[in-house]
Amino acid sequence: MSLLIKDTTREERERIVAESLGNIDGMCDGCMPGLAEMYQDYIDGKREIKDINMSFNKGYVSGYLYDSDTGRPSCPM
Repeated sequence: MSLLIKDTTREERERIVAESLGNIDGMCDGCMPGLAEMYQDYIDGKREIKDINMSFNKGYVSGYLYDSDTGRPSCPM
């Protein structure tokens, strides 16, 4: 099954995101605020999941967190 925007309907993309994230409505401990919103561009057909994940991960290089505004390592503490 392809997850690409061109191969899915909006309803299918909504289901894919919901099933992938699991129960995020429970406001459980450790749930990242805004996680579902991160994938809204995919649901809307604007950006592929791969691109969203890559932009989320781009701040992490070799175990160091980089500030996306300055490009410098940020303090993990």
